[in-house]
Amino acid sequence: MLTGLSIRNFVLIDRLDLSLHKGLCVFTGETGAGKSILLGAIGLSLGERASPTLLRPGTKQGSVAAEFLLPPDDATQANPTRTLLAEAGLAEACLANESRQLILRRVFSADGKSRAFINDTPVSVSTLQTLGASLVEIQGQFENRGLLNPATHRKALDLFGDYDALQHKTAAAFNAWKQAEDDLAEAQRTRQAATAQEENLRQYADELSSLAPQQGEEKTLSETREWLRHGEQLAEALQQAKTALGAEKSVEDAIGLARKSLERQAENAKGNFDPILESLASAALEIMEAENAIAQLGDAMEADPGRLDEAEERLFALRAAARKHGVEVDALPRLYDEFKATLQALEVATESLRQYEIRVAKAREAYLQTASELRKARSHAAKRLDQAIGKELAPIKLEKAIFRTTLMPLEEARFTEQGMDRIVFEGAMNPGTPLRPLAKVASGGELARLMLALKVVLSHANPVPSLIFDEVDSGIGGAVATAVGERLARLGNGLQILVITHSPQVAAIGAHHWRVHKSTTKAGSVTNAEKLSKKGRREEIARMLAGAEVTDEARAAADQLLRAQKP
Repeated sequence: MLTGLSIRNFVLIDRLDLSLHKGLCVFTGETGAGKSILLGAIGLSLGERASPTLLRPGTKQGSVAAEFLLPPDDATQANPTRTLLAEAGLAEACLANESRQLILRRVFSADGKSRAFINDTPVSVSTLQTLGASLVEIQGQFENRGLLNPATHRKALDLFGDYDALQHKTAAAFNAWKQAEDDLAEAQRTRQAATAQEENLRQYADELSSLAPQQGEEKTLSETREWLRHGEQLAEALQQAKTALGAEKSVEDAIGLARKSLERQAENAKGNFDPILESLASAALEIMEAENAIAQLGDAMEADPGRLDEAEERLFALRAAARKHGVEVDALPRLYDEFKATLQALEVATESLRQYEIRVAKAREAYLQTASELRKARSHAAKRLDQAIGKELAPIKLEKAIFRTTLMPLEEARFTEQGMDRIVFEGAMNPGTPLRPLAKVASGGELARLMLALKVVLSHANPVPSLIFDEVDSGIGGAVATAVGERLARLGNGLQILVITHSPQVAAIGAHHWRVHKSTTKAGSVTNAEKLSKKGRREEIARMLAGAEVTDEARAAADQLLRAQKP
């Protein structure tokens, strides 16, 4: 809520300090007294453009400070202003010790430069504008503020419709859909990177599969090659051994003779010959086995003369494969297993990719279904809103005006967690004229009254605590002015309403009343404002009724207006 306004050297204002209150606050005064100057000062404090022409003649520097009291910090409901301060990194500096006071200040000078502050902390003008929009809404003055800004229409309709659960469900479905798309994109990137190597992996795996390397095979082949490379010498040695063992007086014959000699006397030896006979029997057996081995090796060498070439070719092939992959020969079997495992993982990834795609499709379908339900709820709420605002238009002399809430479907690429629609408030002042955005529909008093109707209907959906109306009673009087005043008073029950008015009916209904007046001094014209007492209110309303000369009849009429507003 706006609690104070401090103005220095602003246009015709020399020095002015106002304390403001809750409820409906009215400002009256003669034409040209400077009521619009007050609005300009508030606008400057909220971030509107500064200009050297705003400086009071004869001065070098001016300032405007608007003081606000924030509502208590509520953990159950985020306060927009506190949220904006936190996002801008200003919460600690501007709300020290949980202070609820916030002062927006502009200092401007004759060279056209200006500075902005929030609780004496320097900030950019854009930050001031963003924060100011959460604190005050000036109806009919700035097209980019409040309900004149299409960006606010969706939130206003949703608050009016009161379908929070469906909104949260839609947001959750949207986030789940987008997360599924992100997961799919990541899986696709991984699969794409792996696919670039898949062809080579398959070729390498096929080569190693054909080669079928075995652990320790290099050592075995090396030994075999060395054996076969000395084939002639080995064959000759085997032949000599065979000849020696098969000689006329061979070792086998000698062992046989020795055994027979000992066996004849074995009984007389009483067992002493037994170990010798066992050794001779074992020797005879081993010699027999040696003869067989010699014969087999000799036969093998004679039967497979190309074995050396085969061994060398196999060894060379294994070593070439090892060099190709930068590993030892004995690591080739393990490398082959790794290639197979990677290829199997790629097949799994391909199947997983299909699962990701199915997940995205299901998440998208879930979002579309929920967002469609939200669209239906918004459509119903839009009809109710149009009807409610339509009922407010006739009493404030806008009986020919048309208000329409339009749901515009978005392209899928522009779907958001808020749904599939863009919400636009449109209107026309007369039947048959095309519907246009609110800021383009009308100007001055008509637009102010149209915005008043919106605010009355959307009062519970309004996050801005202070509203300012200018020219809301332009071109009206009598019962219509009374209807306008009643609606302003209704808004004032929950919000702070500041209204600049020329209507005695509106002025009489206010909870607080200030008179803006201009006086002439040696330094020139000066605009000032004073809060009126009960007697002062009577005189001011009488002046508004009678004109330049206040009569007893005007005072009586003022008394009647004031009495009519008492509960």
